[in-house]
Amino acid sequence: MKIDETDVRILRELQTDSRISIRELSKRVNLSPPSVTERVKRLEEHHIIEEYTIRLNKKELGFAIDCIIEVTMRDGQYEKFKSFIKDYQYSEWCYRIAGAACFIVKLSVPALQDIEQFINSVSSYALTETSIVFSEVEVHTNIDKFL
Repeated sequence: MKIDETDVRILRELQTDSRISIRELSKRVNLSPPSVTERVKRLEEHHIIEEYTIRLNKKELGFAIDCIIEVTMRDGQYEKFKSFIKDYQYSEWCYRIAGAACFIVKLSVPALQDIEQFINSVSSYALTETSIVFSEVEVHTNIDKFL
């Protein structure tokens, strides 16, 4: 799909506020509401826009500790781990990776013992290496970065 400058302006506005009304969005990009609606729908249909979401403040919800865990499978039990992590209460994301480890996982937990519990849960079929997150470094992810 070819993206033009108007599509980019729409995407910028939606990245700033995905709850913006079509009417307000059309004012900001100087296009009629029906045209904006059509463009947004086209961006959705081509999976440029995958979803609309909110960002939660995990710390305010009681998940004060973030960690990154490298998981290396024993005996090729990849499917077992994938089934486990899919619904694991504290997992934020999980990637299958190349390199020394097989997976990399981010957990957000209320307490250190929750990390220990995770490690204990997978230790019969995986080795882990855990890094505790001290702080997040801001990285810009606006649409301009991808063009």
